[in-house]
Amino acid sequence: MTTPFLTIANASQTELVIKKSRFICSLQRISSEEDAQNFIKEVQAANRKANHNCFVYLVGDQDQVQRESDNGEPSGTAGVPILESLQMAKLHNVVAVVTRYFGGIKLGAGGLIRAYSNVTTEAVHRAGVVQRIKQLQIAITVSYRQHDALLYYLKEHQLAVSNEDYGVNVTTNVFINEATADDTIAQLQNRFNHQLEIQKMGSHFHEIPYNPAE
Repeated sequence: MTTPFLTIANASQTELVIKKSRFICSLQRISSEEDAQNFIKEVQAANRKANHNCFVYLVGDQDQVQRESDNGEPSGTAGVPILESLQMAKLHNVVAVVTRYFGGIKLGAGGLIRAYSNVTTEAVHRAGVVQRIKQLQIAITVSYRQHDALLYYLKEHQLAVSNEDYGVNVTTNVFINEATADDTIAQLQNRFNHQLEIQKMGSHFHEIPYNPAE
């Protein structure tokens, strides 16, 4: 079974106040290292008076690009806990910047690690998580006599119709999971006694809310 590609559903910002220090986590979806660096610069510019702007970004389905920075905090107390929070959520193509305004009370290494981890986890929860699925569009040509039966079958199997064209016959365009496309097509043909004309069209990515319990 392939590992699902997960990323955040929306950009988010979350703030926690711990012993008078403000920790503000800003999350953004990205598609390149350049996107990440531009976002980091935006957050830094908006928080020029902050003591620290620590960050992590992950790019690619295998996190081919991975960077983290403590930005002046003791080594391992900021970048690593932010990174581990993102990895625990199994996220990709995301940048997190945690801005800290020091409140005058030192938290110690353990306190810093918990603070940076907790604010990142809360920001991920607020952003929501989606799964990206690669779908294949197929064009199913069917007679008018069988059209209603086809639509019933598609609805019953939760296969999404994108559009239909009406001519001598009806052509129904449907999105299916690319990973199981051949099995889906075989099941359709078996159900309709190989009376369907099915063509594979282009692929695209579709996002659905992610529920790890499912």
